[in-house]
Amino acid sequence: MIKMLHSGWAYITLIILIFAVVNAIIGLNSKKEFTDKDLRISLFTLIVAHIQLIIGFIAFFVSAQFEYVLDNGMGAAMKEPAIRLFVVEHPLMMILAITLITMGFSKHKKQNTDKGKFKTIALYYGLGLLFVLSRIPWSQWLSF
Repeated sequence: MIKMLHSGWAYITLIILIFAVVNAIIGLNSKKEFTDKDLRISLFTLIVAHIQLIIGFIAFFVSAQFEYVLDNGMGAAMKEPAIRLFVVEHPLMMILAITLITMGFSKHKKQNTDKGKFKTIALYYGLGLLFVLSRIPWSQWLSF
């Protein structure tokens, strides 16, 4: 059940993250004013991403891959590409992605110009999106 929740919420997170990045790029390129709507999009994306992180932590500790590590050790897990993806690569990249998103939201508040706010969100959220896309287990995720 947790795995299904994690996968389902991931679709929502990914869609909202893409929307926030596109919104920031459009705002930057069109030189528009950074409005309350733009702030809410960025904040909502931040919240959704953090909820996904919490669900992910729970999913990690109840997963078969975590059980494999407990039974066989980390050395054995690192030799198995599928196990390594779920135990090391995916969690690490998602934590880094959410760290970037959090930094972007925090740093955008310190910007004095609309351009600076959009640029900061576009950069940090965009890098976070790339990190997320790089380590989604696509073969399993698309079969959901």
